[in-house]
Amino acid sequence: MSSREVKVYRIEGSMLISCGGKPKWQKFKKEVIATKPEEALEKVYSVLGGTHKLKRKNIRVYSVREIALEESESLEVVGVLSLQGFVK
Repeated sequence: MSSREVKVYRIEGSMLISCGGKPKWQKFKKEVIATKPEEALEKVYSVLGGTHKLKRKNIRVYSVREIALEESESLEVVGVLSLQGFVK
């Protein structure tokens, strides 16, 4: 197995969001494709920051773990990894 091989990572944590003017911590679970755990964590920070306008200090990560493709609950992840090739 090469170090550049893509893997599926599940990141779990919580994020501070404003709901009706009151901030509250909401749990999240994201699955991403990456070559190493640090890359997966950066991707989650980027996605949550872009989608919910969060700063990194408002995101708490509890676990980053590699999972098998069969365990993935994300249709996007399964779809991308099951592609046979790209057409231009």
